[in-house]
Amino acid sequence: MHAFKSGVWGVLTLATWLYVAPALAQSDVPQPPPAAFPQHDGSHDFDFLIGSWKAHVRSLQKRLDHSTNPNDWATYEGTEVAWKLNDSHANFENFDIYSEKLHKRSKGSDALRLYNPATRQWSIYLVDIDGGTIDLPPMIGHFEGKRGEFYNQDVFKGRAKLTRLVWLDISPQHARLEQSYSTDGGKTWELNWTCDLTR
Repeated sequence: MHAFKSGVWGVLTLATWLYVAPALAQSDVPQPPPAAFPQHDGSHDFDFLIGSWKAHVRSLQKRLDHSTNPNDWATYEGTEVAWKLNDSHANFENFDIYSEKLHKRSKGSDALRLYNPATRQWSIYLVDIDGGTIDLPPMIGHFEGKRGEFYNQDVFKGRAKLTRLVWLDISPQHARLEQSYSTDGGKTWELNWTCDLTR
């Protein structure tokens, strides 16, 4: 397992350096909301996540389509496991979830999180191991208390959008993650993915 974790770390680090610079050069998408400079050392902010969890995921299938139909949501059940890399603050997360409604298993959508001690912020890289891709640019942000907010900017179906990830309701036995999109510079948000983790 240690060799596997080290291998994942090396591959993802190389891929990040190869692709993050050109991805961040995009200028035709709105900028995420400015984040106040964190005043605390956030290197342990994700320590709560380390270990194994039961995962209950809801995913909106028709995104940015003004959907109000409850049937447009799919539910997944499964597990989530997170571990630190090489005894550092960096961590990697793996999901293995299944939707009865869609008869679909999702086991390759993972996350690599890196902490920058200079900015006191986290960068979150969404990794599709099955597809062999890394979503860029990364989600960047930090925690204030037990609430963490992370943003990036990209294009979805030809439309410029902001993405926001929010961690909340964090306790030793539970945590919740929500993902939302905005196409108006952050004035309004569409919630399209939620994950409730329980020990």
